[in-house]
Amino acid sequence: MKIRDLLAAESIELNGKVTGKKETLDAMVDLMAKSGKINDVEVYRKGVYAREEESTTGIGEGIAIPHCKSDSVSRPGLAAMVVPEGVDFDSLDGEKVNLIFLIAAPNTKENVHLDVLSKLSVLLMDEDFTTNLRNAKTVDEFLHVIDAAEAEKDAEEEKKEEEKKAEAPVSNGKLILAVTGCPTGIAHTYMAAEALEKKAKELG
Repeated sequence: MKIRDLLAAESIELNGKVTGKKETLDAMVDLMAKSGKINDVEVYRKGVYAREEESTTGIGEGIAIPHCKSDSVSRPGLAAMVVPEGVDFDSLDGEKVNLIFLIAAPNTKENVHLDVLSKLSVLLMDEDFTTNLRNAKTVDEFLHVIDAAEAEKDAEEEKKEEEKKAEAPVSNGKLILAVTGCPTGIAHTYMAAEALEKKAKELG
């Protein structure tokens, strides 16, 4: 499954005009509903609100990733909005948000969509990627940015796996254990893991 499989063109808005957090969440839920993946929009909306009350999904750097795992979701999905003027979202860094992805996850044991969502979360930590998304002039361009970045990430992961197989086992290596957490275990966990990996590589 690819990010494109979850993100329908009709669920993307490149010129969002919202004035507050509630209006933003409502607009994102309405975008998600256009994909036909929600079987009860109001139940899903309440779930998105409830998740937001636990802690803000405005992660900083102008990005927010609200999300909800619920029986009201028929199939996993994504919706996206660019808000050129930015909107107050109670972000962790206090700055306005201008790039938002809403995640819809069905309440099932099979979490096949999580690898896609983890990949998106990791990609959003790349400044060039988010800049290109914010600057996209058309929905097709927005989707192309995602497709290209995902293909590049997949190639990197394949290369990593090949390098691991080629490396001789290290008997005196260090084991680093990191524990991350998110109220619904969807996005922040993967972003934290990526940040830890990057820092570990930087420190050797």
